[in-house]
Amino acid sequence: MATKLGMDAIEELVTHYKSLKSIESAIRNSAKTLSDCFSGGGKLLLCGNGGSCADCEHIAGELIKQFSIKRPLSEEIVTKLGPELSTELHGGLPALSLPSMIGFHTAFNNDDNPAFAFAQQVIAFGKAGDVLWGISTSGNSKNVIHAVNTAKALGLSTIGLCGEDGGQLAQLADYVIKAPACEVAAIQELHLPIYHSICKFVEDEIFS
Repeated sequence: MATKLGMDAIEELVTHYKSLKSIESAIRNSAKTLSDCFSGGGKLLLCGNGGSCADCEHIAGELIKQFSIKRPLSEEIVTKLGPELSTELHGGLPALSLPSMIGFHTAFNNDDNPAFAFAQQVIAFGKAGDVLWGISTSGNSKNVIHAVNTAKALGLSTIGLCGEDGGQLAQLADYVIKAPACEVAAIQELHLPIYHSICKFVEDEIFS
């Protein structure tokens, strides 16, 4: 959907961040994959460590609730909910931040190999038609790599968000977004506007 400026969210992104123009197609392909996933009844699984863990929570938050536009409920749901609930609630998209499940992680890390914790969650939650979005500034986070390999084995589509080098993640993910920076802080600073534009693109595609 075009905005009031006549551009969609990704065109706006690369207009404001000239350095991201070279990866516009990668961002767009990832966003379209995610939009198609939700339209087809699938869900998004997110994984990452440290700052990337916080990004997982951020992305999930933007998708589960309204982000930049109104998300009206269907007439069928409004009827079922009644006036009070339907007035306060709106359309949501199923996005799970895997690192946010602290109870699971403390149990798994205590009993099993922590490097496989995200992969175990993919086993539990993932199905064909879903998307796994792995975030790693280096592209080499072992727990993210194991999760991507597990997702691919189960028929999920995979998105990798990383830095300029890409690491192993760039070799494995179906769709790879390499932020054009090398230092961790600089990579993370670019990840924020990238995933905001993807969230906005998806929201516009589904709810406009």
